[in-house]
Amino acid sequence: MTLTRRAFVGRSGAAFAGLALTSTFAARAIAQGSDTLRIALSARGFRTLDPARSIQGADEWAIIHMFDTLVDMPLGRFPDSVEEVQPSLAESWTASEDSRTWTFKLRPDVQFHKGYGPLTSEDVKFSFDRLLNPEELGVRSALYENLESVTADTPDTVTLQLKLPDPLFIMGTLLHHSASIVSKKAYEEKGTEAFERDPIGTGPYQLESVAEDPSQGILLAANPDYWGEAPLVPRLQTMYIADTTARTLALMSGDIHMMEGVRAPGWVPSIQAQSPGLHFDVASPGSFFTISFNLAAPPFDDVRVRQAVAYLIDRGQIAEAMAPFGQRTWGINPPSFPGGFTAETIPEEIRYERNVEKAKELLAEAGHPNGFSFKAYTSQREDYSSIMLMIQQLLREGGVEMELELRDHTAFHADQATGTNTLYQRSAAYPPVPTQAISEQLAATSEVKPDGSGGPNFSRYGVVVPGIDEMLAATMAESDLEKRLAMVRDMEVKILTDLPLLPIVTNGYMMVRAADLDLGYEVQSGYAHWRLTKASFAG
Repeated sequence: MTLTRRAFVGRSGAAFAGLALTSTFAARAIAQGSDTLRIALSARGFRTLDPARSIQGADEWAIIHMFDTLVDMPLGRFPDSVEEVQPSLAESWTASEDSRTWTFKLRPDVQFHKGYGPLTSEDVKFSFDRLLNPEELGVRSALYENLESVTADTPDTVTLQLKLPDPLFIMGTLLHHSASIVSKKAYEEKGTEAFERDPIGTGPYQLESVAEDPSQGILLAANPDYWGEAPLVPRLQTMYIADTTARTLALMSGDIHMMEGVRAPGWVPSIQAQSPGLHFDVASPGSFFTISFNLAAPPFDDVRVRQAVAYLIDRGQIAEAMAPFGQRTWGINPPSFPGGFTAETIPEEIRYERNVEKAKELLAEAGHPNGFSFKAYTSQREDYSSIMLMIQQLLREGGVEMELELRDHTAFHADQATGTNTLYQRSAAYPPVPTQAISEQLAATSEVKPDGSGGPNFSRYGVVVPGIDEMLAATMAESDLEKRLAMVRDMEVKILTDLPLLPIVTNGYMMVRAADLDLGYEVQSGYAHWRLTKASFAG
């Protein structure tokens, strides 16, 4: 069977394609001189504004504007090397020869929001100590597993000591939003729950209000004491509009200025046809869309069943159906990343090109000659649901029936984080640091936990069955980058042989903005969010 974009236009995308958008909608311009930049994201409400606890991408648009990290990326893209990492709260840094000791000199005269005082090394230490405390935070534990200790040397100097060498430390872990620096005084004064709704950082915007109506989201106001360049637009509102049609019409009518695009077949061409003046900003490779098998749940505890599923899924055709933002991937890391497998370099035995007969043979060997059925749930958001509906149809051809339930995106994340799914899905962006996706999704220390305090190792790889933890430790101990990349490829071979997780496709993260809104720079790569401090309305 051939999959086409036409065959898999998502329900919301199809509904929008059938709307008659009038020229009034398409031509209406944003009010020039507006003092509030409004963006709409695909979720029903925020979960947390604490950078260390956030796992919902929609929340991170507000978080990255309220907080700063020690170092930053070049605007619009991941750095190509450590030399391209930009100063932020740290104005300079040094690393030991073995890349284990990193010392940062803090920028002087940085003030926390709302009178919470100057930034000091104690705030930096507190922020990272929180991430190292398993009783307080476990969501990002794999990211910080190599961080041994943090020392406030002087009020303006802090040292991060690693257990093992990491020559890419500042372009991996430290660029993640969870590494944002919070006010120790504010956190201790407010407490955990209050801080999640009223956080204090040093970023270019500060929290003004959280709306009672979830769709109205978060209102931020420019930080009058910001250490850097002031935002060009005084206010930023991050809104939550899960319904695709409502979100799109809000953009067309000028009620919002940017919206989270729909990564579903056919959506982009339909929008371009209705309003050719819109801008489509895409960060590529964007999110790594993976599925993880629950290794503790039969029949997925049998590797032959997992391999059969892999042979039934045609990842090339899924990527084609998800064009223009979907890209084919072969390994855990995409071809554009250091050490990433390509079509030419992936070993034949782990390519898993679609082969229905091979899949049926494996299922018969595993005791399922007539196939089997299982229940799973996914998010109703189009990039999740479109791909999972494709997978559902492909599995059906091999006798595997996935009874798929669609859930609200926010609820989906909350439920899946407690380990209740069977075939898990994850869509997450990573920097070009090839160990990071592996450690976060497949290290035993990142195992999902029933109370939601664990990480995104949904398969429980390394816990239910032996994993790659020893290989990962050896890789992280290697300071030579080329040797490290070779070891990463060895890990990927083992992962794709054991198949706790199958990479499906990379989806470039997309935002759509009105013709009258100038972003101030070009988006090329990066996480699924970017700063809007240089954005302005065309005059």
